[in-house]
Amino acid sequence: MGEETSRATNIEGLVTRQFGPQAGAYVESAVHAQGPDLEALAAVLKRERPGRLLDLGCGGGHVSFTAAPFVGEVVAYDLSDDMLAAVAAEAKRRNIGNIVTAQGAAEALPFPDASFDAVASRYSAHHWRSLQTALGEARRVLKPRGRALFMDVVAPEWPVADTFLQALELLRDPSHGRDFSRIEWEAHLAAAGFAVEEVKEHRLRLEFSSWVARIRTPQAHVDAIRSLQRGASGDVAKHFEIEPDGTFTLDTLTLVARAA
Repeated sequence: MGEETSRATNIEGLVTRQFGPQAGAYVESAVHAQGPDLEALAAVLKRERPGRLLDLGCGGGHVSFTAAPFVGEVVAYDLSDDMLAAVAAEAKRRNIGNIVTAQGAAEALPFPDASFDAVASRYSAHHWRSLQTALGEARRVLKPRGRALFMDVVAPEWPVADTFLQALELLRDPSHGRDFSRIEWEAHLAAAGFAVEEVKEHRLRLEFSSWVARIRTPQAHVDAIRSLQRGASGDVAKHFEIEPDGTFTLDTLTLVARAA
């Protein structure tokens, strides 16, 4: 048990060390500040007008900022105190008064059962220590029939492309855990007590230089990523639309679910 606890702390510490110093960059990131997934989130919240929403793994706060006009209160929740401070500062700058922050891990939410009308999470789950545990916690704090939206990078179903994606992600950011496939997501959500109602698939183009600069990827790892890209098979290169400068395109997923 002691070894397991130590390992968990190390993983959480690594995530915090990776993202805390770059909090401002993620608040300002154009890639994170827009997209069809945020548009889908806004459409759902505008229709349902939940009283209280949990932004699980809020990062730069773009889910919180999108949700704020349509909910009573947003709780922006993240491992990184630096990230939360940046989100709070940006909310103040935008004159948004219904966002509060809370710090902690996705696998141990410090909230009572059934304390939220909605849960949303974007580009966070691939860093979680345990997707199944975190989804179970999200279900626990969600009211019966509450709405949940999970948005993340999704792995291709075919192994070669899956391995290629995970390798790129890990070289760029050593706190990366796993980009899950659609099949894996749906299975984990069902096991946690969610009923998936809608799945939206998107493509996201990542400009290479800003992608690695945002998290300060070491040059040795940048070179390794470019080497992997140049050595990719034709079908992998085509799937990820790898461009001469390293810019590439990957798959993302928006899953809309209800607490079963």
